[in-house]
Amino acid sequence: MTTQTKTQVSKFQNKEFANASMAMCALIAAADGSIDASERAKTAAFIGSNDVLSVFQPAMLQERFEWYASKLESNFDFGKLEAIATIGKLKSKPDAGRAVINVGIIIGGADGDFDKNEQQAVREACNALGIPPAEFDL
Repeated sequence: MTTQTKTQVSKFQNKEFANASMAMCALIAAADGSIDASERAKTAAFIGSNDVLSVFQPAMLQERFEWYASKLESNFDFGKLEAIATIGKLKSKPDAGRAVINVGIIIGGADGDFDKNEQQAVREACNALGIPPAEFDL
C-alpha cells in the first residue's frame, strides 16, 4: 500500500492536498481526544521521514501538522471540525481524497496498532469526502 500511496500522493503536489494530509495526521495523533507531547513528536518525526510524504518539503508539512495539532490541543472539538473541513475540501477530487485516507491509515498503523479511535477518525474523514469507509475495510 505504501508504494501505491506514494504514487497517488505524487500526483497531488499542491497546498490543498498537503493541508488535508496534515489535518489527517493531526486527527490520527489526537484520535483519543488529546495529543500528548510524545505522540506529537512521534507523528512529526514520522511525517518527516515517511517515504509516502517525501514529495513535499518536510518543513512545510511540519508547520501545517503543528498548526492542526495546536488547534486540536487548544479545543479538540473545534480543532476536529476544522481538520475535517480541510479534508472535506477534497470531496470534488476523489482520487486525492482516497490518497489522504491512505495517508491516515499508514500513520494510524505506524505504531503497529491502528486502534478503534484512529479508525473512527479515518471513518469521519471518509464521510467528509463522501467515500464509503467500507472501501478501506473500516
